[in-house]
Amino acid sequence: MSVSAAVSIDALADLLRSRRWTALTGAGISTDSGIPDYRGADARPASPIQYDDFLRFETVRRRYWARSLLGFRSFGAARPNAGHRALAALAQRGLATVITQNVDGLHQAAGSASVIDLHGRIDRVRCLACGELSPRSRLQRRLEHANPGLEGEVAAGRAELDDARLRPDGDAVVERWSDFVVLHCERCGGLLKPDVVFFGESVPPARVAQAYAAVDAAEVLLVAGSSLTVMSGLRFVRHAAKNGTPVAIVNRGATRGDESATVRLDAGTSETLSALAAKL
Repeated sequence: MSVSAAVSIDALADLLRSRRWTALTGAGISTDSGIPDYRGADARPASPIQYDDFLRFETVRRRYWARSLLGFRSFGAARPNAGHRALAALAQRGLATVITQNVDGLHQAAGSASVIDLHGRIDRVRCLACGELSPRSRLQRRLEHANPGLEGEVAAGRAELDDARLRPDGDAVVERWSDFVVLHCERCGGLLKPDVVFFGESVPPARVAQAYAAVDAAEVLLVAGSSLTVMSGLRFVRHAAKNGTPVAIVNRGATRGDESATVRLDAGTSETLSALAAKL
């Protein structure tokens, strides 16, 4: 760690010490677990599924589930990294709540008890007709049985978590999907959708209110691993700054919230949060 980075860690520790704080995390905190981010240097170009298109077109659903069949197998191999574990440990040092824009569940796997999954969880599936929630792993087995021809691509994607085809929302490039068999709800026959917020879809209002309440209850808001490119996360930073709550940002590269930051570290989350946990 450089001298300037060490000074910044000290400033961050001083800001958080003996205070109640909330963390807002993005895709950057999971890159060390092998899940690529959306906008980093190694992120692959992509055209994400739009919510309205998913509802309207069978071909879009076929493409999504074929790609998700591969992506979820890689996601299932991901494990919490030092950044996730550091935040779990920091619950004993003032961290009250983690608001995450990620859908990977790695904060909970690391031991964080109070987590708001702003964009949902990839390991759950929701029926859009009856509302039933079910494990994604169960649907995965059904999809594999119904689409044995994709097993070769699934097996190939299982081994390499850093495969350039993988995205942080569990989507992955699959070449052959035009004849993919899409399955429906076992209970009512309705459309199934991963329990995540698609592009063009709104975060449930109750969840947004819960996140705002966590920001309002905090004496500091720490952003870790998010460029804050989309308003979904940026709104909480602007809300905190408007209310006079100090904001700290740890991210590789610039963010849209930098002007609101009291402390700003251009650094990786794993090493920074681990150093912070040691200091606090």
